[in-house]
Amino acid sequence: MNQSQDETQGDKRVLPIVVRIERATPPGRTDALEAAARAVLTLLDDPRSAEQGEWSVAVREWERLGIRKVVRRARGAEWRRVLDLPGITVTHGTAEVRVHPPVPLDDWPKDLSRLQVRGTELEDTAPPPAPPAEGVVLWINPGLTMSAGKAMAQAGHAAQLAWWGSEEAPRKAWREAGLGLTVRAAAPGQWERLASSGLPVVRDAGFTETEPGSCTVVAEAPWLEAPGYRPPGEGPLRDAG
Repeated sequence: MNQSQDETQGDKRVLPIVVRIERATPPGRTDALEAAARAVLTLLDDPRSAEQGEWSVAVREWERLGIRKVVRRARGAEWRRVLDLPGITVTHGTAEVRVHPPVPLDDWPKDLSRLQVRGTELEDTAPPPAPPAEGVVLWINPGLTMSAGKAMAQAGHAAQLAWWGSEEAPRKAWREAGLGLTVRAAAPGQWERLASSGLPVVRDAGFTETEPGSCTVVAEAPWLEAPGYRPPGEGPLRDAG
């Protein structure tokens, strides 16, 4: 089930993700990664993204051409302006992340285009606990060095693959559980097993930070062992209700 899901030269739309990073109170890295992944899922499951919804055309076109995501940072007045734009805010632990419906690659709203991509270096104040035995875990490749912004985008890709690969029953249960997930760095030996397991894996196109074809994140959940998720250009398994 290996599948490329990162940026491609032909992308025409991009999903903007904004993380709030105040100087005095930056979020923890793991909280930011998990918030970004949940934000992507929340947008995909939002009625406005479903057929006939106001974001439907933008989302379907974005899914058809690829699922490129760009993470930018905001603070103070920048963040307040971001909140005035259409989108969804997800708060998770120390992190606040806002996801916006896809926009044309070369025509971002002004209050988003002025935000910085760089400066998303975040740290955890303590090692995160082990993930739960059941549920969705997004495993980060321990052999890669990625900024928090890059890793947030990759976690969002993996969450989207997991969503696309979920049949209606597990998707309903996941929704009822608040779209819970964890993001963790895999152990080296564990990563090799995960990357070759047939679970959804994100392969980076290599435009920023990593080499082309690098495997960045694997999505693991009990129901993802069976085939199901769709490659880019084909869209999701089914539209969310």
